[in-house]
Amino acid sequence: MPGRRRGRGSNAQQQQAPQRQRGGPRGAQKEPAPFAKSTGCESEVPHEKLTIAQARRGTPAHRPVRVYADGIFDLFHSGHARALMQAKNVFPNTHLIVGVCSDELTHKFKGYTVMTEAERYDALTHCRYVDEVVRDAPWTLTTEFLKKHKIDFVAHDDIPYTSAGSEDVYKHIKEAGMFVATQRTEGISTSDLITRIVRDYDIYVRRNLQRGYTARDLNVGFINDKKYRLQNQVDKMKETVRTVEEKSKHFVYRVEEKSQDLIHKWEEKSREFIGNFLELFGPDGAWHAIQERSGRMLQALSPYSSPRGSPSSSPTRRRSVSPDSSPASASASISNSSSPSSLSPPSSPSSPSSPSSRQKRTRASRKAATAYK
Repeated sequence: MPGRRRGRGSNAQQQQAPQRQRGGPRGAQKEPAPFAKSTGCESEVPHEKLTIAQARRGTPAHRPVRVYADGIFDLFHSGHARALMQAKNVFPNTHLIVGVCSDELTHKFKGYTVMTEAERYDALTHCRYVDEVVRDAPWTLTTEFLKKHKIDFVAHDDIPYTSAGSEDVYKHIKEAGMFVATQRTEGISTSDLITRIVRDYDIYVRRNLQRGYTARDLNVGFINDKKYRLQNQVDKMKETVRTVEEKSKHFVYRVEEKSQDLIHKWEEKSREFIGNFLELFGPDGAWHAIQERSGRMLQALSPYSSPRGSPSSSPTRRRSVSPDSSPASASASISNSSSPSSLSPPSSPSSPSSPSSRQKRTRASRKAATAYK
């Protein structure tokens, strides 16, 4: 039996109608939508039949257009919400009623659901576009049900829906002029979500095992449990190796950058050093200029040396008389100095005195000392 496509979303990019403000206690959207009463809609205002043209022109505030949208709404997602948004904004003044089928009908005509009926009911009450939720909604809409809830129009996508032995369960609604079409959202549906989970079953089992679920909770056998845990350990090791590899690559890259910077700096400093060395010690460098200038200064400041063997121009010094010596010794020394033997020409400063002259002076000194005594 083909699945019943109820509550599927719409293309929000194609229809983004502005949201109308709600009246009543849920105007600020601070409370969940109420559940419909089992007795149906009880209103003091008489319910008159409306045409689509009248509804599009707008109705009084006390008489909103009651639009009904039904579905399973399992794993409530954005596609469901966009379909309800279109139903809410199809007329200027709309009261949106959402019918949710029970688990019994859904399991019978469509298949097993992920969420229970209570969870699906509660999910719809927290949708911002829903004004009222009908629990245990019928699979096929009857005239009695439409009158009971005073429904003016039914909103759904216009693709024929084959189910429960009917080619289109909304055929009689369309013929009565009570059907308004919405557009589906491609790429997301409850079946698509379940398909993703089934396709990546092993991944989600391993995910839940990591989160603390037991193999019994996941209905996994002993062998598969060990296999999944081993795969988790292998993945952790791979992740660790990948992290270390990335860190090592980053470290090597930084070392290469630093080495390149150091090489460039060393080359620049070496070029600068060589240039400075050549500028200082080269053929035309400053060092040679300094040496040349210092040589000239030293040559200008140093005196000229006397020629070897020339007589000294300085006067001959006389021998000084000791204060302890007597007049006789002084006279003797004077006589010795005035004697022809002592009046020898002065020796050259460069030539040393001979040993004979030294002996003569020594003998004269001794004679003077003996005479004094």
